[in-house]
Amino acid sequence: MTQLSPAAQAIKNAVLALDPDRRTFKWVWSLCRPIAAAVLRAAADQTINVQRSVEMWELHQKFHAIATELEAL
Repeated sequence: MTQLSPAAQAIKNAVLALDPDRRTFKWVWSLCRPIAAAVLRAAADQTINVQRSVEMWELHQKFHAIATELEAL
């Protein structure tokens, strides 16, 4: 299995907490993963709209990278 970044692992852990017995994890994860990725992309796009700075651009890129990582799972 691919090693996840700490941020992506935290998101996955939050989804696991929804199903502690992991009976329906694949189903829950298949629903939550694209939602989490979309939320991250929306947040990333908002950081760019707030202020054009190097820090905001870097944050934008990090959010998109986490979203891409989640989508690849």
